[in-house]
Formats: sequence, C-alpha cells, structure tokens
Amino acid sequence: MKNRLRDGEAFDRLVEEHYDDVLAYCRRHAPSLDDAPDVAQETFLRFVRSGRSPVEGKPLAYLFTIARNLCIDAARVRRLPVGPLDVDVPDGSPDADPASAVVGGEVGALVEALSPELREVVELRFDQGFKVGEIASVLGVSRFAVNRRLNRALAKVRRGLEGRSEA
Repeated sequence: MKNRLRDGEAFDRLVEEHYDDVLAYCRRHAPSLDDAPDVAQETFLRFVRSGRSPVEGKPLAYLFTIARNLCIDAARVRRLPVGPLDVDVPDGSPDADPASAVVGGEVGALVEALSPELREVVELRFDQGFKVGEIASVLGVSRFAVNRRLNRALAKVRRGLEGRSEA
C-alpha cells in the first residue's frame, strides 16, 4: 500500500514539474490550439498506464515521445497538416531577461522558418534542454541524425542572423 501511495505522490510531482513543458510542446505540434490541452492530458494518462516509474530513468523524454506520437495521431485523425501555431508562449519565468526578447524575437522567427524536422530538434534541445541521446529517443532516430539535424538548423539560423546584421 505504501508503494502505491509513494507512486501516486511521484506521479503528482511529475505532473507538477512537467505539465507546462508538455503543454507548450503540444501547443506547437497539435493540429489546433484547442487540441493541445487534451493531448497533454492524454500524454500523462498514457504514461501512467505504461507502468513506468515516474522516478526512474528519464520520464520527461518518455513524456515527449508520447506527446509527439499523440500530436501526429491527432493530425492524422483531423487530416490537417501539422504546423506552427500563431501563438507565442511567453517566457513567464521570474528571471527572464527582457533585453533578450529582441534577440529572441529574431532567433525565434528564424527557428520558425526552419522545416518542422529541424525546428523540432532545436525546440527539444534548447527549449526543453534535452541532450542529444534524449532527443534521439523522443524522435526515434539515431544520435548521429540528431546531431546532423541540429548542426543544419544552427547553420541556417546563423546564416539568417548574419544576413540580418549585414542589411
């Protein structure tokens, strides 16, 4: 009985710590803004049903794997293309630097212009702080493929920033 109680508390902590990250991911990848909260909630339900421990391994990487698959499934059901939403998710952290918003706006626009494949790698690496191995696990590709996509994406963003500074 105590283990189940401890697991329940661990799942509660998992939701408290990671719900906003999963919801932000779903807002960017679900077929519509209205679908995002449902997909995020379903992500956590599937995690619980999987029987995986919320304290062992890398639960956030597994949550993103589930969320990604659910977003793809939702897009198939609606037969809508998966694309970026016209919604900015502001940095609500208390230590957010307002001066970085100008640079973040330029970089954000360049990241949005990337192909979905490259944009997703950049979001997982820099928005979520995932390591290359975790990204590979979420996307179901090799670490080499993640590094290649990340390098291509960063090169495109760098070229875009250089082009803007010359103008």
